[in-house]
Amino acid sequence: MLNPVDLNGKPFHFIGIGGIGMSALAYVLAKRDVPVSGSDIHLNDVMKRLQQQGAQIFLGQQAENLDYYCSPETRNSKAENGAIAPSVSSNPASHLTTGSVLPPQIEPVHLPQVICSTAINPNNPEYQAALALGCSVFHRSDLLAALMHQYQGIAVAGTHGKTTTSSMIGYLLYKAGLDPTIVVGGEVNAWDGNARVGQGPHLVAEADESDGSLVKLKSHIGIITNIELDHPDHYATLEEVIQTFKAFAANCHTLIGCIDSDAVQSQLTPQITYSLHPEAEADYWADQLVHHVDGTTARIWERGKLLGHLRLTLLGRHNVSNALAAIAVGRHLGLAFEQIADILATFEGARRRFERRGEYHRILFVDDYGHHPSELQATIGAARLKIDAPDSCHQRLVAVFQPHRYSRTLTFLDEFAESFGDADLVVTTDIYSAGEANPGTISGGHLAEAIAHNHPHAVYQPELSDVLDYLKQALTSGDLVLFLGAGSLNRVIPELMAYFQTLEDDRPVAVSSIG
Repeated sequence: MLNPVDLNGKPFHFIGIGGIGMSALAYVLAKRDVPVSGSDIHLNDVMKRLQQQGAQIFLGQQAENLDYYCSPETRNSKAENGAIAPSVSSNPASHLTTGSVLPPQIEPVHLPQVICSTAINPNNPEYQAALALGCSVFHRSDLLAALMHQYQGIAVAGTHGKTTTSSMIGYLLYKAGLDPTIVVGGEVNAWDGNARVGQGPHLVAEADESDGSLVKLKSHIGIITNIELDHPDHYATLEEVIQTFKAFAANCHTLIGCIDSDAVQSQLTPQITYSLHPEAEADYWADQLVHHVDGTTARIWERGKLLGHLRLTLLGRHNVSNALAAIAVGRHLGLAFEQIADILATFEGARRRFERRGEYHRILFVDDYGHHPSELQATIGAARLKIDAPDSCHQRLVAVFQPHRYSRTLTFLDEFAESFGDADLVVTTDIYSAGEANPGTISGGHLAEAIAHNHPHAVYQPELSDVLDYLKQALTSGDLVLFLGAGSLNRVIPELMAYFQTLEDDRPVAVSSIG
């Protein structure tokens, strides 16, 4: 079926433009000189970046936001094709609008295409206004599918590792001079954000399985890192997840898959495979993994032939696996392994993926987006490797976790309870709802009790203010404190670092990403 999204200059309005996936798509459009506007509840850094590209930003999701498309100023600045060109200002604050009186009618030629994500409630007043006005309303995956149709798409799917793997592939192509367009679910220092627009033939993007929308994407190369049940709010069983990935795989011209995932190995037939286990007989594999305080080294093989050695600044076996996917893509596109290895050795990772936020009072603060039991085990395990490295200056691993969604916490309660074995101290909070209604059957306290049955040093601090007060007293020099979760937990990090900065005599360690 022909994708009805119009990329020929007609304007776009994003409801929830501050989201990591929505803002990336909006940025690509703005860089292509397509008129862009959007709304969100709070102004964040990605929205400020969009303002600098000329996007019109509204604070608050109100029906009145759409009157922007029939104001006299906008009418006078419409492009020759009937599209609306937002005003541009050197002062980002001048783009903030709080809404005004909605006019009785907007001419159809001025109506924007409205983009929403699954997070937007159907009762959202701005969404309802868009429907009432007759706007074409699309899911963000429809827009991504339309963009990918214009490129040789490289779509990265999987329950875990999508952001790191897609960022790594984008970085590889970028540094190799292939000038890709990139849309990822995390911010990367190399292109100063979550998206970039290039002139090359490739679009590297994450393919999100959380709501099943990845089945809309048709890609030149598809990657599946692993398959697990992670979104019980959308999928009832693992089998439903597998069927979604099968539909995605059918739309990939070339499928690259990690056969260390049982579901990938048994349910799919990738044309190119990779593995951390030589006996798996994959096309690409790694052995002789050595973990250092500042990264990992491994030996890389291609179809039985030794390619050479790889050094990563990222920690953990899971990141070597992610690198194998990037190597497979690079080799498929004709890049020499020596070039691939040199480029990947300089990849620092995406923000909120084992991101080093700072070190004060000899306490290292690390922020990570992990929120599924498998992700927690991999990330905590990587932190353990860092602490146990011979040249480490840290002695204790403190894991601080904010569970994300009631449905996920309830479904994986037993798995969460067993995910913290490599930590010396575990601190958990109440559940971040992410918009879910509280069913009354699960709480942060229930999770804390389950963890305490498996861990001798587990502490429950319900509110973020409680976490802050507790960590000010509990953390000591030599700790590595790892903040885990997809919610609001990382808001406590700046205040904690400021507190411990006052306790040290030396200047603070410079902040940089380590993965």
